[in-house]
Amino acid sequence: MNLYDTFEKFEDEYGEFERVQDKLSSRPDLHAFILLNQLCPGDRDMVSAAEHDEIYLDVDMDELAAVITEDQVCELARCGVRYDGGLDCLAMFV
Repeated sequence: MNLYDTFEKFEDEYGEFERVQDKLSSRPDLHAFILLNQLCPGDRDMVSAAEHDEIYLDVDMDELAAVITEDQVCELARCGVRYDGGLDCLAMFV
């Protein structure tokens, strides 16, 4: 899956957390972290870096692209997750 194109497809869903059906948390950021950990389990902190008002998430993008569905990309967008094409990573504004 091309993550950049798929996130672009759901840009109108960005931040619309109330549209998430089966919430893993009542908090959008925690829901996104739990979902990403289910898709790409890890043992390090989810936040790998921060700069100004943005955090970057520690997820292997190739591994994620191999397992994520379009519905799950939409869910992440609804949680405020976006794909940063310049850095090839997921990011969130805080």
